Amino acid sequence: MPPIIARLFSLLFTCSLLFSCASNKDVLYLQDIEDYSNSSSNSNNQIRFKKNDEILINISSSDNKSAMPFNLPLVAGSGSLQVQALPTLQTYLVGENGTIQFPILGEISVIGLTKQELRRNIYGKIKKYVKDPIIHIRITNFNISILGEVRKPGMYSVPNERVSVIDALSLAGDMSIYGKRKELLIVRENQNSKKEYYKIDLTSSAIFNSDSYYLQQNDILIVNPNNAQVQSSVFNRNTPIYVSIASLLLSMLTIFSIR
Repeated sequence: MPPIIARLFSLLFTCSLLFSCASNKDVLYLQDIEDYSNSSSNSNNQIRFKKNDEILINISSSDNKSAMPFNLPLVAGSGSLQVQALPTLQTYLVGENGTIQFPILGEISVIGLTKQELRRNIYGKIKKYVKDPIIHIRITNFNISILGEVRKPGMYSVPNERVSVIDALSLAGDMSIYGKRKELLIVRENQNSKKEYYKIDLTSSAIFNSDSYYLQQNDILIVNPNNAQVQSSVFNRNTPIYVSIASLLLSMLTIFSIR
């Protein structure tokens, strides 16, 4: 075999290794789902209030006149001249000291509390003023960020305050084929403004029992590229085209050498 043909064969073999297909173990989700057992629970992963949360708190009652002083004033909604938005309730911003300023009741500490705990706290303070108060609480700036090997990276707003890792990936159009499914990274800030880090393996059904399966407000979900994508980053995007051309030239040279 002529030396040039041998070198071309070597080039094609090297390129075929670079562009070889990944195995099922690197790509498929929940590979052990048939063995899944709901032996534990992530029910303790409740949403707790953090600094800079914007909280909507609405007090209602059969006697709305008595409940009215405990609500913030309505603010005018924004809209075009043709369509005027309805007035909306103002929200409470959790300050650096972890408190909000509540009408009549004054300063209330909310940081680290769940919605149920805050509801009981407010109920105990206003029940002597309001008959059978109904307290509605919601975080209005519940956002998550999704970065890396997904089809639509960005920040997403979650109105119902409940989003799993799989829900988040669905919002972002799913992972690309180049995403590292065994090492998704979650970056979370706790109530003390300290960063916490969690890793998620989407190939294992154990994620359903993980405390980090459900995301919290302001979580960052990072999908890192797999090894093939990292290695391909040093090559020109046109490398597959060059490989095809080299293959064609090799075929032609082989034919001419035989003749």
